[in-house]
Amino acid sequence: MRLDRIIRNSGCTVTEGDIFVEIDAVCNDSRKVTRGCVFVAVKGFASDGHEYISRAIGMGAKAVVYEDQAMLDKQIESTDLDGVTLIKAESSRYALAIMASNFYDNPSEKLTLVGITGTNGKTTTVTLLYRMFMALGYNCGLLSTIANYVGTKGEEAVNTTSDPLTINSLMDQMVKAGCEYCFMEVSSIGVEQDRVAGLKFKAGIFSNLTHDHLDYHKTFAEYLRCKKLFFDNLDADAVAITNIDDRNGLVMLQNTKAQKITYSCRSIADHTCKVMEQSFEGMLLKIDGVEIWSRLIGLHNAYNLLALYTTAIALGAKEEEALTAISTLAPAPGRLENMRGPKDISVIIDYAHTPDALENVLKTLREIAPERQLICLFGCGGDRDKTKRPEMGKIAQKFADRIFVTSDNSRSEKTADIMADIKAGMDTAGKAKALFIEDREQAIRAAIMMAQQGATILLAGKGHETYQINENGKVHFDEREIVMDAFSQNQ
Repeated sequence: MRLDRIIRNSGCTVTEGDIFVEIDAVCNDSRKVTRGCVFVAVKGFASDGHEYISRAIGMGAKAVVYEDQAMLDKQIESTDLDGVTLIKAESSRYALAIMASNFYDNPSEKLTLVGITGTNGKTTTVTLLYRMFMALGYNCGLLSTIANYVGTKGEEAVNTTSDPLTINSLMDQMVKAGCEYCFMEVSSIGVEQDRVAGLKFKAGIFSNLTHDHLDYHKTFAEYLRCKKLFFDNLDADAVAITNIDDRNGLVMLQNTKAQKITYSCRSIADHTCKVMEQSFEGMLLKIDGVEIWSRLIGLHNAYNLLALYTTAIALGAKEEEALTAISTLAPAPGRLENMRGPKDISVIIDYAHTPDALENVLKTLREIAPERQLICLFGCGGDRDKTKRPEMGKIAQKFADRIFVTSDNSRSEKTADIMADIKAGMDTAGKAKALFIEDREQAIRAAIMMAQQGATILLAGKGHETYQINENGKVHFDEREIVMDAFSQNQ
């Protein structure tokens, strides 16, 4: 594609060279530069792409996009620029997103693209939307924390919101595979870093906003601003769907040009839901006055399913077919996944890794089986928001009869230091019912061995993940394998 077409509407200006040169690829990683590409120098958190401009040119880049003039001048002092086009961007991040979209011929405009943002519920909602619309006979794509799917072909995902080149490449594959819909998780960091700039969303969904990612955003107000920005950028022909039971639900709609649709489990809204009864096997819901049975459990999942239903109706599905499809859906992987063991023990694996998510799951398990012993096993991620650690300790103390504090992707931090931060949120009574075991496998085996007859054990934080991240990198760690082995040894 010609360079002038690639940089269209990206806020770029050519400062030297041929704007009509033919480009074979767009690249922002100097290790992946190919001959004939345009290299976009992006300032990252670990490194600055401007430091690799000379290397990119040496590897055959035909054009370079930059935003830092001083860094560029330093890089090209002794670099042969023969035939290389230099392009100044107001923001390299924004330029990369627009260029990626242009290079793949704006695939989001050829799909019905639905994005969901919020602290909790994103993965469950987009995964179930994907399954639901596939079941309704549509070919669909999925971009989620767990996996990316083009039709039925899937691969493991790396980030909640991928980089713009990956997003547009996958959407291009979806278009070529005949997909009509794409359901996508949209993180606040992805919005702030312009990873979704240039994408044409037909619908945006807001689930909730609670404590998370303050290590990145620093303040809750900034976290809120980034979430809201997603809705501010929706076009007038899109729909903005929000949970008005969240105190920030209506805030999301304040400046949007899109059609506004609300859902609620407590208030008057366009679409409503009520939990009639529930057990470990599922729950009876009344959605817009119609009763259906779902295999999911918990009030937070009632919200997720209501968001699912509201979105389906907004996209043109009939009420009866939407409710029928919802009643057939299974939970997303690692979301309240139930494993039954000896002594009538239930081990629940869930991805809950924020204070609000942990509280929602513990409340649900307590409500379903109030007479059972409730054990909570969890940790907190290293090199991430430290302020939520004592909060999660306080929540575990409030709802659980016994607590096991352990590791959960400690990364470069010492697990003992993370556990100490969690412990700081507990009072004397909380500490008395808590065990602090650094090795997560040992903690899981201890929890199962010490559980009373009929106990409920929550393993929180890992969910779908089959690995641990420590100072040595990523290592295999599948809680399901450990639980099954522990069950066999505790018959």
